[in-house]
Amino acid sequence: MTEELLDGDRIEVYRNLHKDCFSIRKNGKVVKYVYDTDELYMKDIKFVVQSAGHAKVLREQKKNVHAFVRGTYDENKRGTMQMVAHYNPYRYDYFFTIFGGNVRPLYEARKVALSRGKVYVTL
Repeated sequence: MTEELLDGDRIEVYRNLHKDCFSIRKNGKVVKYVYDTDELYMKDIKFVVQSAGHAKVLREQKKNVHAFVRGTYDENKRGTMQMVAHYNPYRYDYFFTIFGGNVRPLYEARKVALSRGKVYVTL
């Protein structure tokens, strides 16, 4: 299952609730898992929420894979991560950050670091 990720690979990452980790998709196939003790870095990020999947979650009250982080795998592990990205399908149909107590929609970012079960963002 574990496929080597190369600098510059286009990938998608989502939180895998069954395995309690992040699943990494490359070319539509899960190729790697990132557990809370691991780190993964990406750049040129788009935060994607598929509307049909979101609607299904609301209708069935059961989570499914419909939201993910899409970007480029980045071996350069430098950068200051400023905020945590959140997603809650029962509250919003987009990713968001909380800054000064205010919720701000999050659609893209320069870099992210996946670490300790969270997505840390540089806008």
